[in-house]
Amino acid sequence: MKKLFLALCLSAAASTSFAHGCPGEMKAVDAKLATAPKMTDADMAKVKKLRADGEAAHKAGQHTESMRLLAEAKKMLGL
Repeated sequence: MKKLFLALCLSAAASTSFAHGCPGEMKAVDAKLATAPKMTDADMAKVKKLRADGEAAHKAGQHTESMRLLAEAKKMLGL
C-alpha cells in the first residue's frame, strides 16, 4: 500500500512539474531575443508571435500547446 501511495505521489508531482515548464521556456526565448540574433524581420516577428501565443496558451491552462509553440520559437532561435 505504501508503494502504491508513493507511486501516485511521484506521478502527480511529475505531471505538475511538466505543466509548469512553460515559464522556463518563455525565459529561454526572452533571453535569446535579448541578444538580438541575426534574423529577418519576418522571422523575428514570427518568433515573437510564437512567444506571445505560448504565454497566452499557458495562461489559458493549455500547457501542451504552450510548450509546442515555445519549442517552435526556440527552434527558430537555434536553441
